[in-house]
Amino acid sequence: MDMMDALIAGGWLMVPLLGCSLLASVIIIERLWTLRARRIAPRGLGQEVCQLVARGQVNLYWLEAHSPLGGVLAAGLRNARLGHEQVRARLQEAATAVIHDMERFLSPLGTIAAITPLIGLLGTVVGMIEVFAVIVSGDGASRTADLAGGISRALVTTAAGLTVAIPALMFHRYFQRRVEDITVRMEEQASQVVEYLAHYPGELVLAERRADEAHPGPRGDERREADGRTAPRVTPS
Repeated sequence: MDMMDALIAGGWLMVPLLGCSLLASVIIIERLWTLRARRIAPRGLGQEVCQLVARGQVNLYWLEAHSPLGGVLAAGLRNARLGHEQVRARLQEAATAVIHDMERFLSPLGTIAAITPLIGLLGTVVGMIEVFAVIVSGDGASRTADLAGGISRALVTTAAGLTVAIPALMFHRYFQRRVEDITVRMEEQASQVVEYLAHYPGELVLAERRADEAHPGPRGDERREADGRTAPRVTPS
C-alpha cells in the first residue's frame, strides 16, 4: 500500500492527521533553527562584557544587537545606577521575555502530540462501527469489500495518528530540555556580570549610540573623542 492508498483507506480523518503532520514538521524545523544555544546565549559573552566594563568600552546598542543574552545583560547595565537589586530585577524581566520567546510554538507541538493518537482512535472506532454495521445487516459475506474498508480505516488511522504523535512528543520534550539548558546558561552569565558589577570600584562607562559603530572596541572610542562626545558615566550604587 503506497501513501495515496493509505490516505484513501483512512478516509476523511486522514485530513486532520495530515494537517497536524505538516504543522508539526514546520514547528520542529523552525525551533531547531531558532533554539541554537550559540545564537541565544553564546559562551563567553558574560566574560567579554566584564572586560568591556573594565576598559570603559560597553556599547549597549551593540550588546543588544549581539544576541538575546546580550539584550538581557544590556537591560541590567542600563539600570546599574539604581542599585544591584534593581539590576537583578531588570535582568529577570528581560530573561523572562527571552524564555517566553524560546517556548513559542512548543504548546501547539505538545497539543499535536496529544490529539493525534485520539484522532487515530476515533478512526478506529469509526472503522469498527462500519464493520459491525455490515455484519449486523446480515449480508456480510457478500459485502467483503465494505468489511475490509472498515477494518482498513481502523488500522490506518491508528497507525497514522501514532506516526505523527511519537516524533511530535519526542521533539516537544527535547525542545523543553533545550530551553532549560539555555536558561541555565543565561543565568550563569548574567550572575557573572552582576557579581562583577557588585565589586567594580570605578564608574561604569556606557558608550553612546553611533550608527557607524559595529563593535564597542577602541576605534569606537577614538571616533567619539574626535567628535567631541563623551560617554555617560554611571556609578553603581
